[in-house]
Order: sequence, then structure tokens, then C-alpha cells
Amino acid sequence: MSLNSSPLLSSRRTFLKAAAIGAVSSALPQAVWAETSASGDIDAHVHVWTPDTDRYPISKKYKKADMQPASFTPEELFAHSKPVGVDRIVLIQMSFYEFDNQYMLDMIAKYPKNFRGVAIVDETKPDVCNTMRELKKGGVTGFRVYANREATESWVDSKEMGAMWKCAAENGQAMCLLANPDALPAVKKLCKKYPDTRVVIDHFARIGVSGRMEEADLKNLCDLASFKNVYVKTSAFYALGKKKAPYTDLGPMILRLCDAYGANRLMWASDCPYQVEKGHTYAESIALIREGIDSLTADDKAWILRKTAENVYWS
Repeated sequence: MSLNSSPLLSSRRTFLKAAAIGAVSSALPQAVWAETSASGDIDAHVHVWTPDTDRYPISKKYKKADMQPASFTPEELFAHSKPVGVDRIVLIQMSFYEFDNQYMLDMIAKYPKNFRGVAIVDETKPDVCNTMRELKKGGVTGFRVYANREATESWVDSKEMGAMWKCAAENGQAMCLLANPDALPAVKKLCKKYPDTRVVIDHFARIGVSGRMEEADLKNLCDLASFKNVYVKTSAFYALGKKKAPYTDLGPMILRLCDAYGANRLMWASDCPYQVEKGHTYAESIALIREGIDSLTADDKAWILRKTAENVYWS
């Protein structure tokens, strides 16, 4: 189910008051998490899952038939990423598992040099800050929240969400928002209230899903650049604008964001496995940044393809 075919409140994108359930994988030494491979690029947004639902059960809200594709394991991911020079990846907790981050944690433990994680936790739990700190030991450096307009507006005065944003700032973890454009004004209020918290906006705030990049929406996204800890993922090209490779129609939006934020606050991501379905390819996605936008300098590309994600998720 792609970003394009599923609205924010669909089965894949439903707002979750999610929690980390189950024990965090055994913490590895801090030195392991500090290791990096500086030569390769970073994909800042990928979902993985396994067909082994006996070992890793999915939420009762989902059926196994909902898992499409049926499997997308790290090994299947590497078949797409490694041939094009991407060797580090940020795993985003998949909605099939809902509150249970264990599969993602186990994959980070299996490939600690390759992966960092963005988990889902329940901000209403009194021990949420302890959970966040414990997850960091397992390689989790961010938390996903489903930021529809109604939810995001409610967070501005929420003590529970406020505690989570403050804890993220203290821990050096990012709040990663899957938001629609209409949520951006409320996101701005949150950024003003919690200026020390790193905030990552996924998929251009889904501007362009309709096929059009609306000026008002793009202005709202650019306005968030005034907050120094806000970052944007230039990602999910398959789902935006013309939705067709080589995706060069997205170039003007990327350049405008580059002007507003600087390349050092933009990061490329594929949104696999959805980027490698329906005739789209992994190579076509990264090629837009590497060679599809003439105005990007070598330094811009280095930031968008590696250094920004390295600073946000590996530092």
C-alpha cells in the first residue's frame, strides 16, 4: 500500500497512540552505535517486515493479507540499496506491528552498522521518557507520530505530548512527523513551544500527493525553516507530483526547500518498499538527487544524501 494510494487516516497511516511493547533488544556497547561508514549514502526512511508472523505477530487490527508486499526484510532491502551505494538506513516502525517495535529492534541489533530506528511509543504512559531512553540503547534515535491536523492541534496543550517532546530534546532524539499540509500551522506552534526538539517532516509533508504543489502549503513548509531544529525529508517520489520517473517535476520544490532550509537540513529517503513497486525503482529515486537537479552542488548532494541524516540519526 503506497503513500499515494493510502490517505493519512487509512489502514497504513492511521494515527496511532502507539507504545513500545516487549523488551528492547539487548543493548550493544555505545562504541558500536558510534561506528559509521562515511563513504556510503544514507536512506532516511524505509519500512521492513517479515512474513514470520508466528515469531513477530502483527496487530489484531490487521490481517496477514494486508501485508503488501508479503515480505520486505533487510536482506530484500539490501538487494536494492547496496548496488547503488546506500549502506546505512533509517528504519521506520511499520504500522502492521502497531505498538510492538521488536522486529525493528532485532534488525537493528542484527545490523548495527547499517541501521538506526524510528520507533512508536505511547505518550500517555507515565514512564514514556524512560521508554525513550531505553530504546536509544537499542539504536532508536527518533519517534514517529501520525500528525493529522486534529491530533497535532491537540498536542499544543497536551502535557503528555509535551513531556515526550522535551524528553526527545534531552536525549538527542527526533520527533518524526507524518503530516498532511493542513497540519503544518499546528506543527509551527509545537516547534515554537519546543524549540530545542529536533523535528523531521516526512515526505515534504505530503505536498504533491494530489499531483499539485500548492503554493500555500509550500509556504507553510518553508516557514518552518525559521526553527533551526526542523528538517525535511525529500522522499516518496513515487507518490508525489507526476508520480513518474525521473521525478524532475519535484526539482523546483526541492530547490525551494534548499533555499529556505539549506541542504544541511534536507535528507533524501526512498520510502521503501513502496518506492520499488508498480514500475518504480530504488535507483531512479536516488538518481534525482545525484544527477537530476543541475542546480544542486556537490556539497548540497553530500548533505542531502548523507550528512544531514548522519547528524540527525547517527550523532
